[in-house]
Amino acid sequence: MSNERTELGRDVEEALGEVLAHVRGETGLLCRIVDDPSAERIRALRIRLKLSRQKFADRFGLDVRAIQDWEQGRRVPDKAARVLLTVIENEPEAVERALAN
Repeated sequence: MSNERTELGRDVEEALGEVLAHVRGETGLLCRIVDDPSAERIRALRIRLKLSRQKFADRFGLDVRAIQDWEQGRRVPDKAARVLLTVIENEPEAVERALAN
């Protein structure tokens, strides 16, 4: 085994250095806040795309029951679903392209 440092190793060291700097309070980390979409907003998105709940679920890899619960206010999408809904709202074609591969 070689004692030579690889590019991956240097990248890991750099990333760990950033984590330590954050833990020590020397730097902040970037974050994104994704709001909770209202039931009306989720339904409006689906209607804007002219899709039934089933077709919306099929097109974007979601559970039709979850969509129904979100739209009726019985449940709130988790963080990952909120991010996905935000992308669908802004660029649905990007999600379709990503899921097609």
